[in-house]
Amino acid sequence: MALEGLLSADNAMVLAVIVLGLPKHQRRDALRYGMLGAFAFRTIAVLLAVYLIRLSWVKVIGAAYLLYLVYGHFGSRMSAEERRAPPIPQSWLGMSTFWTTVIKVELTDLVFAVDSILVGVAMSSKTWVVISGGLLGIVMMRVVIAQILSLVERYPLLVDAAFVIITWVGTRLIFEFLHVRGIVGFEIPNWLSLGLIVVIFTSALIYSWLQERRTQRTK
Repeated sequence: MALEGLLSADNAMVLAVIVLGLPKHQRRDALRYGMLGAFAFRTIAVLLAVYLIRLSWVKVIGAAYLLYLVYGHFGSRMSAEERRAPPIPQSWLGMSTFWTTVIKVELTDLVFAVDSILVGVAMSSKTWVVISGGLLGIVMMRVVIAQILSLVERYPLLVDAAFVIITWVGTRLIFEFLHVRGIVGFEIPNWLSLGLIVVIFTSALIYSWLQERRTQRTK
């Protein structure tokens, strides 16, 4: 359950970055739909966990989507300041920017839901533990996402940190696929994966705080 808490904080940070470009009065609605999607996706992922483990290609699809988001962020020719600014909402297939953002939130949460449930299954074979952990993850995400959104608004560097975390999650999914296929002979420990996420977030937060203090002193 502690692992679910860490994963949920990670998920919340990524979702906060995705909705950051929406007007403030629309962010809460977009996140509310995201919470509903989180509940549905994690419930389905728990019920299908046994099959998801066998369908290794699911990890590849999830990794491809996450790395696509990363490419869209770091692959642009924008400056660091422009890249870390609230993203300009885009429109897909004639939909409004609000609903396009909601779909991005749902797709991203779908990938994280599958990833977190598979981590839970790897840690425990007891169904009630996996279900409890998944529900705890949703509650944790609902509790911390508003605070994380405020942090991202205050410290724009956290936007880059979120996409670095997405890069790591996508890369780990690919390694897990290659390990299942027997192409890679080693498996990345869960403690190492989660520990790296904590290090990335904490380092970015501390650096941003120090930069803020330095700026205040020079004024």
